[in-house]
Amino acid sequence: MIILIQCRDQVGLVAAISGVLAAEQLNIVSLREHVDKQANLFFMRVVAEQEREVEGLEQQLLRVLPSDAVVKVNPQPEKKIVVLVTKEYHCLADILIRDYFQSLGAQVQAVIGHYDTLEDICRRFDIPYHKIEAPSSARVLFEQQLEDLVEQYAPDYIVLAKFMRILSPEFVAKYPMRIINIHHSFLPAFAGAHPYKQAFERGVKLIGATAHFVTDQLDEGPIVSQQIIPVNHSATTADMVKAGKEIETAVLARGLRLVLEDRVFVYGNKTVVFD
Repeated sequence: MIILIQCRDQVGLVAAISGVLAAEQLNIVSLREHVDKQANLFFMRVVAEQEREVEGLEQQLLRVLPSDAVVKVNPQPEKKIVVLVTKEYHCLADILIRDYFQSLGAQVQAVIGHYDTLEDICRRFDIPYHKIEAPSSARVLFEQQLEDLVEQYAPDYIVLAKFMRILSPEFVAKYPMRIINIHHSFLPAFAGAHPYKQAFERGVKLIGATAHFVTDQLDEGPIVSQQIIPVNHSATTADMVKAGKEIETAVLARGLRLVLEDRVFVYGNKTVVFD
């Protein structure tokens, strides 16, 4: 059993929560908690063993918590995702392999793109692939077709696996904190297009990647996972792109694992991540 709690902080929360679980004979095997003192917010993720069905646990917890508390007991154990792509294959291929071997923590319902470049690899894994014909200039038409396809599969999350189009604020607003992007830069540095070119021109000694939730501010959504690798003065833009593909794949995989295992709390433009 997994229990997620987010609420205003106050004295005695851990004791109150533990008391409810003990009364229901739930054995706590893992408990992670964090307090943001500046925001006065409390976050907790509990894993507990249960020997019998427990009814009404969420309501019992809400009775001992502040009035603003959000409690989730046993969130959906295996999520559904739809993946959006353009032409680059590395992140998609990793997701498809993990899905095939049932190690992703989610089921890939479909892949949607605006080229047919990646249709064959999806077919090899028996995953539906949809190509949207609308041109880049017809954003409204494109996003309407995209929304229609996404809604067919009712995913828990939408994953942008090197999806090289900017989604409108109107589209993003329909899926709040449910769109996950991999950005090929260690944000907040080098947001937007061509980050490796920007990094090369700046002469950086580190490059990285960032998995984050998508908001209406380009590449500024709450960060889930980041990683960096060193580069030196001899690295060309092409060298950075090649090295970046490996780190992008790893960062997106880690970010998805954290989200799909319900280890990420979002508040404001920040996250609490219990890894």
